[in-house]
This record gives sequence, C-alpha cells and structure tokens, in this order.
Amino acid sequence: MKGARRPEVRLPPLEPWPGGELEPDGDYDGLELRELDLSGQDGVGARFMDCALTGCAVEGTGLRRTRVLDSVLTGLRGVGTHLAESTFRDVELVDPRLGGTQMHGAVLERVVVRGGKIDYLNLREARLRDVVFESCVLVEPDFAGARLERVEFVGCAVKGADFGGATLTDVDLRGAASLEIVRGLDRLSGAVISTGQLFDLAPQLAAALGIRVED
Repeated sequence: MKGARRPEVRLPPLEPWPGGELEPDGDYDGLELRELDLSGQDGVGARFMDCALTGCAVEGTGLRRTRVLDSVLTGLRGVGTHLAESTFRDVELVDPRLGGTQMHGAVLERVVVRGGKIDYLNLREARLRDVVFESCVLVEPDFAGARLERVEFVGCAVKGADFGGATLTDVDLRGAASLEIVRGLDRLSGAVISTGQLFDLAPQLAAALGIRVED
C-alpha cells in the first residue's frame, strides 16, 4: 500500500483581490480573495495559481474547466458550485461547507481536504491521485466511474458512498471514522479496509456476492 503524497503549498506574498467579478478564462496569480461573495459569477476556464481564497461564498459559481494550482482554499461555502472538468493540483481545501458540488470529470492531484462537510459531492469519472480526505464529513459522495490512486480517508465520516464502476489502486479506507458504501462494493479491489469495517460491511458484501446468511 503506497501512501498519498501530500501537497506542500508555500504561498508567496499575496496581493489583495483588485475588485470586480470573476471573468471567463481569467488568469489570477498570487492573489488573496477574502470574504468575497462570488455567488453566481462566471469564471469558466479561469486559472488560479499561488492564490488564497478565504471565507468566500461560491453559491452556484461557474468554475467549469478551471485550474487551481498551488493554492489554499479555506472556509468556502455554497451549494451547486460548478467545477466539472476542473484541475486541482497541489491544493489544500480547508473547512469547506459545500453541497451539491459538481466535479465530474475533474482531475485532483496532491490535494488535501481537511475538516468541514461536503454533501453530495459529484466526482463521477474524475481522476484522483495522491488525495487525502482528513477529519471531514462526506455525505453521499459519488465516485462512480472514477479512478482513485493513492487516496486516503483519515478520521473522516463517509456516508452513503457510491463506488460503482470505479477503479481503486492503493486506496486506504482504514482511517475512516465511519464508512458506509451503498454501491460498488465489488469495486473495492485495490483498497484496504480494517477488520472492524469488514464486519460492518459484511451484510452488504454478502448481498453483493449473492450469499444468503441464515441462522
């Protein structure tokens, strides 16, 4: 089992956000966005490099195909943020409060999600490599068809996860504080779970394999 490589983000001195709204295909480098309401804005195809976003509202924000590189995102909040086909590389996502975030087809590499709660995270067909979910709550995350390599769940609650059609390589689920999988138990080859998790998942595993359990 190969462990995930964590990002090492060292932000340079940052310039304050100059004001205005996000722009499609905008190029944002070395900026600090603090306590801004970005709800409903259109930043499709934008690039954020060496940036810090802190306490920003992203309700329905359009960020499809964005690239977020070497950045720290803290306290983001909102429902329906559109991040499909985006790229996150060397990123720390800290204490988010998000719901219905669309990240299908996204690429995540050397990313840590630490703290907070994300409801109904859509990562269908996404590619995750060297990703750590740490001390967070994931409610009904959708990994269907995704490829996960060197992904760790550490001290987090995973509720109602869907791994249908996913491909897992060196995925460590042992550290999850709670683990509930509603679909895709047959796709867990390439993952490691604890003995206690095995007992908890035994009824679902038996059902998935067509095994009747009777006293």
